[in-house]
Amino acid sequence: MAAIDDASEPDSPVRSNYPPLVEAAWLYRADQVCPEDLPMTAAQALAMGLDTPSLCELAGLSRHADPRDIRDTFKQALEELGIILPDRHAARRYALRRLAMRFTAEEVDLAELASDEWSEMEIETAEEQAFVALLPQCACCIEYTLGLDEATWKAQLQVAACALISHPSVGPRF
Repeated sequence: MAAIDDASEPDSPVRSNYPPLVEAAWLYRADQVCPEDLPMTAAQALAMGLDTPSLCELAGLSRHADPRDIRDTFKQALEELGIILPDRHAARRYALRRLAMRFTAEEVDLAELASDEWSEMEIETAEEQAFVALLPQCACCIEYTLGLDEATWKAQLQVAACALISHPSVGPRF
C-alpha cells in the first residue's frame, strides 16, 4: 500500500475528497492535534462522503471519551482508508512549515509561537534553522527573548517564515 502523500497516487479518493483527514493524520503524528478533536474530524469526513466502520465509530465518540480509545479508533480508521501515518520526523517538519504559513497569514498569536518543542526538533534545512532560531523558548521568556523591539523580531520572523514556506514542501500533497 502506497503512502497517501506519494505523488504516484494522484487519484486517491481520500486526498481528493477530504484533505483535512490526511492533514489531521500528519498533525496527529507531530503531536499537534488533540485526541478530543479527532471525533469531529471524523464526523466531517463522513459528511464529505468517506465511510468506513472505524470512521463511523470515531465520529460517534465523545470528545470526553478515553483518549486511548480515540487514538486507537483514529489509527484504525486511517488504516481502513489506506492512509499511512508518516514518520514522526517528517510530520514535525510539516507542522513547523504549517506554523510558518499560519504566522505569515497572521493566524498565530505570540504565545503559540513560544514553545521549546521546536528547539528539540531535528533540523534539516537552513530555512528551518532560521525560523526555529527566532522562536521564543517559552511564553514566560517572550519579553526577555525579544527585548523591547517586537516589531524588528516580527519582521525577521516574517522573512524566515517566507523562506521556509518557499522551500520544497514536506507533508501531504493534495
